[in-house]
Amino acid sequence: MNRLITLSRALPTPEPDITVAYTPIRLPMPGRQPLELRLTAPAAGGDLPIVILSHGFGPSNYLPSKDGYAPLAQFWAERGLAVIQPTQASSRIGGLDPDLPNGPFFWRERVEEMRAILDQLAEVERQAPAVAGRLDHERIAVAGHSFGGFTCGLLLGARLQGEDFSDPRIRAGILLAAPGRGGADLTQENAERFPFFDVDFSGISIPTLVVCGADDDPHFTPRGPEWHADPFYDAPGADALLTINGVGHGLGGIAGWDARETEAEVPDALEATRRLTLAWLRSRFAIEPAAWTQSQSALKERAGSIAEITLKQR
Repeated sequence: MNRLITLSRALPTPEPDITVAYTPIRLPMPGRQPLELRLTAPAAGGDLPIVILSHGFGPSNYLPSKDGYAPLAQFWAERGLAVIQPTQASSRIGGLDPDLPNGPFFWRERVEEMRAILDQLAEVERQAPAVAGRLDHERIAVAGHSFGGFTCGLLLGARLQGEDFSDPRIRAGILLAAPGRGGADLTQENAERFPFFDVDFSGISIPTLVVCGADDDPHFTPRGPEWHADPFYDAPGADALLTINGVGHGLGGIAGWDARETEAEVPDALEATRRLTLAWLRSRFAIEPAAWTQSQSALKERAGSIAEITLKQR
């Protein structure tokens, strides 16, 4: 048992199972080096739902890659999900040359990389024989932190200058500390630097969970932490907003323990983030239909100070 968590222990979650991991899985990409992935999945069982986890831009050299976000990816995989982590085009260690056109953020290339994974799931299974035939290609979610949340938002249906990037193979999404509205909501300097943040979330009709840190202080905008909740209010498909109290952009440590991305290492907040996002996914994918409702009740009755859940009225 983890002695560092107290309140979050009240949130129900399955016992962990043994996992297997494959890295690096390499997928061909036209005109450039292959896309490298990490796959972590339960060692047993079939019909495993897939979560493609998109890393942020982040200040660290290695966490913005397939090798980061272990606290989240491993937790999900130990409890029934197959987690695929790409080293995306913006990565410092394995991405594209930042001086190339579209660098250093490569937002469009990141979207294409996520789509390439969907196109080549059979090849992923070929390179990971222990999971071959065990992945459910009909139950696919995307999850992204920070700039990864921006990437996933586009795949879920957010539009940029009227362009639609959505993919019908994606059935659910989690946006973790993702950017909010761009344009006039940004400072002038950041509006000029990040014109691609000016997205329209109203095109997101796919079920989506939005996760924010209550103390997240975004430097892109004069607005406060509520900026990161914009997708919840603007996207018709966003059915829940999870606000983790006492933490900022790192949500207690999802990118990595003792890391620069983890501006405040808060084990209880991290555990709540892991357990509640897992419960939402397990309910959404009908692994455990009552998991999300049960977690909401447990949070309200026994751990209310650690997080808040806002549901959209239908």
